[in-house]
Amino acid sequence: MESGTFFLGSGIMNDSLSVTQVIQLILAPAVMINATGLLLLTVSNKYSAILNRIRQLNEEKRRLTRKSGEPGFATHDNQRMESVIRQIASLQERGSLIRKANVSYFTAIGIFVGVSLLLGIDLLLLAMDLQPLLLGLFLLGMIVDLMGVIFSAMDAVRAYRVVRFEVAADE
Repeated sequence: MESGTFFLGSGIMNDSLSVTQVIQLILAPAVMINATGLLLLTVSNKYSAILNRIRQLNEEKRRLTRKSGEPGFATHDNQRMESVIRQIASLQERGSLIRKANVSYFTAIGIFVGVSLLLGIDLLLLAMDLQPLLLGLFLLGMIVDLMGVIFSAMDAVRAYRVVRFEVAADE
């Protein structure tokens, strides 16, 4: 075997690989970890904003509930109470979607880290053929990533509905 050349397992890719090719193999999951991390950062910020907005609306609901027993409680206060209750419900639905996206992205990152580790193990232990497992796990990570994207897209559609409702309620 030439210097600087590795033999990768005995399965799908049974050719000798150069150090550069080995590094490229190991970097593919690392690129996906980075890409998924960027998606996770965006969704995590959105999740935090939604949760803060729910807390603010819930506090407003508490104030309106206390005010409802007082003589100065007007029709517009009642309308605002109904609007706040509907907004909280819509935001909770969005929060649920974003939470699912977060979990999907964290799971995908975990899978890609596992693939990276198994790639290293596969390169060290020539007796084991982990390539079918590696390919399956990598594809699973991609599917889980796609699920996160779908949950994020569903939230984007709902986000516009919430804003439309809020604007219409104040007219």
